[in-house]
Amino acid sequence: MRVGVVVIGRNEGVRLGKCLESVIGPDRTVVYVDSGSTDDSVAMARAIGTEVLELDMSIPFCAARARNAGFAQLMQCDSQVELVQFVDGDCEIAPDWLPTAAQVLSRGSELAIVAGWLNERFPEASIYNRIGDVEWNFSGAGEVESVGGVFMVRREAFDTVGGFDATLKAGEEPELCLRLRQKGWKILRIDHRMAWHDLAMTHFSQWWTRQVRNGYGSADVGRRFGLHFFQRNNRRVKAWAIWLIALPLAGVGVGIEAGAPAGLLSVLSILAIWPAQVVRVAIRNVHRANSRSVALAYAFFMMAAYFPQMVGQVKYFADRLRRRSNRLIEYKAVKPPASRSDS
Repeated sequence: MRVGVVVIGRNEGVRLGKCLESVIGPDRTVVYVDSGSTDDSVAMARAIGTEVLELDMSIPFCAARARNAGFAQLMQCDSQVELVQFVDGDCEIAPDWLPTAAQVLSRGSELAIVAGWLNERFPEASIYNRIGDVEWNFSGAGEVESVGGVFMVRREAFDTVGGFDATLKAGEEPELCLRLRQKGWKILRIDHRMAWHDLAMTHFSQWWTRQVRNGYGSADVGRRFGLHFFQRNNRRVKAWAIWLIALPLAGVGVGIEAGAPAGLLSVLSILAIWPAQVVRVAIRNVHRANSRSVALAYAFFMMAAYFPQMVGQVKYFADRLRRRSNRLIEYKAVKPPASRSDS
């Protein structure tokens, strides 16, 4: 089955070069969709020999729109393509992934999407990168509900559901997978390395902004499409926000009425539930992290994420009240590092 590739990116620099080199091949069409880069991404892509599509940035940008545009361009360039690999410009595809994924899809006519393991290229660069290495493959192998933004899809399936929903600023891939599953298609993650990812997250502010984006996207997808995962996450965000903000204030009220010791005891008992939950999550995920310390860090940041996610959800509903279109929240630096050595 003939495979084509759609790469999307913005200011990915050296990362984009690695990405494109990993998917270029004989008799294979590769389309790079650029979303207003100010570095040399476009020139680099053309020099490598890929088909380049520069989006009109006067129209609101999102990853879903870029992927749809790339798919349409790919079909124009090569109408014989039957399978499409979507990949972000900060990822590098493993050498044997494309033929392996194509073989899996060719064996199962009910399969719409296949993905494999996505690993961080520089997990040692920061605790945020190391946590991402755990997060990318959280659902495990087998038939799954969604797989993330890097995957190979059957052209027929993608066409059947009309591609990504370009009104979504985040969460577009789980929503696509929902529509595919509703049509009877299956989503599969196989036990095989698919790609390396370069999160390039070294500052707490980047992590915070990414979680604000996650909260915003979760509120949008959960409200509009009823995806169970996002609805459950939204309930947890609200519950922990109430538990850790409103209830301690109530404990202060108890202290005013019953005396300082009673109020302090009330506040401490409420707050103690949070670290207890961190420990519980760490124990549950130590096998995924392959390290107790990483599992504990993963659990800590997972629980801490409810705060910035609540900020994102507040922003989302504020935008709805003001009748504003969904906003794009970016957490990466405008210009990535000029170069990095492989691990």
